[in-house]
Amino acid sequence: MSPTGQTPPHVVLNLPQEAVDRPLAGFRRDYADGEGAPRHAHRRAQLIYASHGVMRIATDAAAFVVPPGRALWVPAYLPHAVAMQGRVAMRALFLREDAARAGPAAVTVLVVSPLLRELILAACAEPVDWDPHGRGGHLAALILDEIARAARLPLGVPQPRDPRLLRLVAALQARPDSDLTLEGWAGTVGASARTLTRRFRAETGMSFGAWRQHWRLAEASALLAQGATPARAAAAVGYASASAFGAAFRAAFGSTPGGQGAAR
Repeated sequence: MSPTGQTPPHVVLNLPQEAVDRPLAGFRRDYADGEGAPRHAHRRAQLIYASHGVMRIATDAAAFVVPPGRALWVPAYLPHAVAMQGRVAMRALFLREDAARAGPAAVTVLVVSPLLRELILAACAEPVDWDPHGRGGHLAALILDEIARAARLPLGVPQPRDPRLLRLVAALQARPDSDLTLEGWAGTVGASARTLTRRFRAETGMSFGAWRQHWRLAEASALLAQGATPARAAAAVGYASASAFGAAFRAAFGSTPGGQGAAR
């Protein structure tokens, strides 16, 4: 989404991994910090995973922070943009329409189990036109089963369209520790607190307070993946205490912040 609230155009890519007659094909590429891919779409569904580094993936409706140990399921033809935070080792899978039925119907963050991680890495080491009756076929069958079983996490943050809300969101993204209320932001973004409250609820389905907590937890996940301690991550995103942060993190993700560090 542009600062004016207009949806930018996108291209539909067609990689060799999307043309091969196989249930799935692996894609591997390493990125430097700050690299990425502008808004685009693919003809096949994707499981976008990074064995190292943090990806920030934006669709027209939501923003996702995807640290190691997580993957983003992106349905076919869904426009998205990818930005890399730190060095990123992307290992993605492209799934044919029939195979994609193993995954969710909508864009979703999935927990990558140790088994699924190794299967993804192994699939990415196979040739694009792997033998359906050999190792590649066995890997594909297991991968589809693991995708179907994978737990889903609420790491997507709904994105508003109103230009005033977009300015507010950009400011919060730059300073996730800011404790300004909507009254405090009103003068900065050019709308009353009442208008901002109403538009936030209408466009994101959340109150401003709930949205900000959702965003802070997503940002904290990225910091933890890069090696920050829970206390440091909590302070960076504006939590007054590590215990309050831990309680919010457990409520959202079902695990403690200490278990979400950089991937091993």
